[in-house]
Amino acid sequence: MRIIVHTGKGGVGKTSISAATALRCAEMGLKTIVISTDTAHSLGDSLEKEIGPEPVELYPNLWAQEVDARYSMDKYWGLFQKYMVALFSRQGVEDVVAEEVTILPGLEEGAHLLWINKYVKEGQFDVLVVDAAPTAETLRLLSLPDVTRWWFDRILTLTRGVSKVIRPLNRIMRRGEAVPEEDAFQQVENLFNTLDSVRQLLTNSELSSIRLVVNPEKMVIKETQRTYTYLNLYGYATDAILCNRIIPPEVTDPYFTAMKAKQQDNLSYIGEAFGELPLFKAPMFGQEVGGLETLRRLATELYGDQNPAQKLFDGQTHHIASNGDGSFVLSVPLPFANKDDMDLYRSRDELTLRVGPYRRNIVLPYALWDLEIGEAKFDQSTLRIQFIKDERVQKQQA
Repeated sequence: MRIIVHTGKGGVGKTSISAATALRCAEMGLKTIVISTDTAHSLGDSLEKEIGPEPVELYPNLWAQEVDARYSMDKYWGLFQKYMVALFSRQGVEDVVAEEVTILPGLEEGAHLLWINKYVKEGQFDVLVVDAAPTAETLRLLSLPDVTRWWFDRILTLTRGVSKVIRPLNRIMRRGEAVPEEDAFQQVENLFNTLDSVRQLLTNSELSSIRLVVNPEKMVIKETQRTYTYLNLYGYATDAILCNRIIPPEVTDPYFTAMKAKQQDNLSYIGEAFGELPLFKAPMFGQEVGGLETLRRLATELYGDQNPAQKLFDGQTHHIASNGDGSFVLSVPLPFANKDDMDLYRSRDELTLRVGPYRRNIVLPYALWDLEIGEAKFDQSTLRIQFIKDERVQKQQA
């Protein structure tokens, strides 16, 4: 099975590309499901079909689903949440408010991930295409297993210990079911184990690919570049950049002349920003993209005769690893490069690397902004840059 996750800045055309990719896979004979994890669902509009919180078969080999967070929460979180609502209500909190505060931070969005685990385990599909939320929400979603595991280890473990003492007293005093039975806690533990499992699935580059959708606009590219850096930090494999809505060469209206020139400059910048990642291009259509005909055209423009379910890039253009002592190492593979041709420039949140006539621009994650470059070594065709705490800051803290 292959999992393909499309993400990018809001409004770049992720949904159309997800639908087109899924349709191409289905028409190549692959049993395919496309799911939308964006709260502002438009997948049904793109496919021109009515779809809902459970998968619906639309065409031969093609299923679609618009994940509803509340529906998923009830399905996977209901038993424990009912207990928490009852407990809060007994303390004088209104039922409606109690229901809101008993949802784990970020878990409502995390309900989307549970479906991914379900489809992989059941093995009924060859391809799962995910129309993800805009980049900021997607990053929160992908880091969710780490965040929620802390919540589970600290809070629920404490609650579980207390409940073992309270439950017998509760029964003796006949106060009902205020404390959950063991199966309620088991449901919570299963939920977190599932989130951990999804993390493993999405970081397995042989199984999953993140694809970044952009428009040829500088602001969009910069945000997507930052997303790409954070995906590398979390260990998620990105295998392609999909650039959408490029003004075609045959458009000769003078109104678009300046815009076309700017787009070409920005397409060149994509090469600087994302290194060796393959770039797939789709033109701006003269009509709204929706329905089978235009989705097929979009897929053809993007992929040609290529199978979009294949892994499109093997490796990482850069990687950031923690040393565990507050320092980090940024590794940039540079095959065939000569260290005498290299220059390195650093601003607080960006690193610019020049190799001969080519430049590479890397947006740094927040954790590296206040760190200094300790040393940079070029060894075995890889540039390794160490980021350490400023010695002056360390002395002040001491």
